[in-house]
Amino acid sequence: MKSKIRPIVFWPSFIILIAAVIFSLVNLETFSSTLSKVTVWSMGFFGAGYELLTVIMMFVCIAVFLMPFGRVRIGGGQAQAPYGLFSYFTMCLAMTVATGILFWGALEPIFHVTQPPASYGITPGSPESAVFAMSTIFLHWTFTPYAIYGVPTVLFAFVYYNMKKSFTVSSMLSPILGDKTEGRIGQIVDSIIVLAMVCGVATTLGVGTMMITGGLRTVFGIPSNIWIWLCVCGGIVLAFVISAIAGISDGLKHLAKFNFFIFLFLLGWVIVFGSALYCINLGLEGFGDFLGNFFQKNFFTGAAAGDQWPVWWTIWYYAIWMAWAPVSAVFLGRISYGYKVRTVIGINVFVSALFSVIWFTFFSGTAIHMEIVQQLGLGQVLATQGNEMVTYAFFGGLPLGKLISGVFVITAFITFVAGADAMCATLAGLSTYGISPDNPESSRSLKIIWGVVLGAVAWITMSFAGLDGLKALSNLGGIPTLLLLVPVTWALIKVAANPFKYDTFKEDYDVYGQPKREIVNPLAEAAASTSAEAASTNN
Repeated sequence: MKSKIRPIVFWPSFIILIAAVIFSLVNLETFSSTLSKVTVWSMGFFGAGYELLTVIMMFVCIAVFLMPFGRVRIGGGQAQAPYGLFSYFTMCLAMTVATGILFWGALEPIFHVTQPPASYGITPGSPESAVFAMSTIFLHWTFTPYAIYGVPTVLFAFVYYNMKKSFTVSSMLSPILGDKTEGRIGQIVDSIIVLAMVCGVATTLGVGTMMITGGLRTVFGIPSNIWIWLCVCGGIVLAFVISAIAGISDGLKHLAKFNFFIFLFLLGWVIVFGSALYCINLGLEGFGDFLGNFFQKNFFTGAAAGDQWPVWWTIWYYAIWMAWAPVSAVFLGRISYGYKVRTVIGINVFVSALFSVIWFTFFSGTAIHMEIVQQLGLGQVLATQGNEMVTYAFFGGLPLGKLISGVFVITAFITFVAGADAMCATLAGLSTYGISPDNPESSRSLKIIWGVVLGAVAWITMSFAGLDGLKALSNLGGIPTLLLLVPVTWALIKVAANPFKYDTFKEDYDVYGQPKREIVNPLAEAAASTSAEAASTNN
């Protein structure tokens, strides 16, 4: 089937982005000033909303996991998952925050140890700062961010496959708005979300480019400047566009698996040659502090003391994840066919979060040990050489530092390609009519166009506004998605309370309207999924 552009979705967002790029080149000072002012205003106005909604989404994920709705199979009772559990998990990980854990794993704890919130009265470099850093890392990178992805992922998967609605972000509102999402209202919603998504993806692409150029400087002595950034950013764009054109089965699935094994290698290296015992003990202490102060940390706005720390950390994180969430959900929901809702939540929220807990326990714990106990000066590197150099100074404190830094550069490249690959394909799909389970790929030209736009926005922002500019860009992307995710969360609550009302597979429910129970061996189910994937690959 030949695809056709959805004009209301594609053209407004495309024109606004091109206009913004041109404006930034013509009048950079005004562009940067405007971006900064809008960011400060939006974070002050919407900051508490980000925090409150995130916590609500966390508890909704737990409820959905435990409710009878968790027994519902995406695509109906007879649906067979095309991807085995391992492939599914690695793709979900690559799609969500795997890109961030590379950049921030060793960097963020150094920020928190050396620059804790002024209103907390914590002495920089103290034991208290170490515990604060670890507990904050767990707040920012484990269960809460994955819950932001989990809610729209489950809802889109159910709406697309079980309610048989269109391949659009706006279709997630159909449990509330009904068929109105199929018309102009739906296209307007999709257009706004596409614009927000570009801001979020461009931010991540910019951060990845800075990380890779820092590695090239460490390993090969190549200076880090805007022209090197342009070359690296261009290389990432070229790679993820080619992968997106190849399709999910031939592109992202293999990238995600390879990427995960390198993750395990890097994690193993840090565990063996780092400060494992210190990390385990500090990790337990930090995780206990995170759980004990869960609500206090999540709802810290800094308003009472006039502290801007939450704006540039917790609220910023929630904003960027919300900017990613709707379109990420479209991709994650698309690959969730054949799995039960409980499995989708389990993999996307709990298993992925557990991987992050392990990763940050050892990466962040070792970085804190280097800074406070070994006094290797990672904080000084941060202050004098820039954010992107901290990770390579971290690896420099371990055996074969340059070699492992080279492996890390390759990992960073593959990770960012894998994540941007999925986003590029999804942006193109949302801009197109005719996407369906039988015709899942959009045109190559749209994938190329969105790849170039993403690269241009990322390079210009990081070159002329730096990391703060990238943060500001992501904050802008988070505003419209915050407003969307409120009704999306409510829509999932409605569906979970009465799935029989919305599901087209009525035969999967008993006489009381409850999802039927299946007596299935989970190991046998996983084996069946793996066999189906192998058969699909061979064909």
